[in-house]
Formats: sequence, structure tokens, C-alpha cells
Amino acid sequence: MKADKKKINRLLKTAAGQIEGILKMVEEDRYCIDISNQILAVHSILRKANNEILKAHMHMCVKEAFIEGNEDDKIDEIISIINKISK
Repeated sequence: MKADKKKINRLLKTAAGQIEGILKMVEEDRYCIDISNQILAVHSILRKANNEILKAHMHMCVKEAFIEGNEDDKIDEIISIINKISK
């Protein structure tokens, strides 16, 4: 992986901590909207981490594939991930 590992680790650890907090909120029968807001916050952090990873992939792996002339597989990978994101 070519992305900034420290940044990705920080984002994922933050998300993991928030998920632990959400689990505690559920156990404590907290207000549904508060739980939903926390779930949305985790979703946002995970999206940010994924964007960082994909950005690095485009700048490194995809760029390299174009330089080497074997970009078709990388294009297919990107199309596949875009399809998953857009569902």
C-alpha cells in the first residue's frame, strides 16, 4: 500500500474507537438519533480513509501501469471499485 500509513492507521483507529462507543451506546439504550449520528460519523471516517487509499493507488499503481503500458487491469479495478462505491 502506497498511502500514508500513519494517516490511514489514525483514521481507522478513530473509527474503531467510535464503533466501540456506539456498541456501548446500544447497550445503554441511548437515544436512537444519537446512535445514528455516531454511525454516520464512522461512515464518514471510513470513507475518508478509503479515499486516501484510492488516491494513493491512482497516483502510484495506476500511473505506473500506464507508464508500463498495461493499464487495462488497473482501469477495470477502478471501474469495479467505483461501481461498489456508487451502490
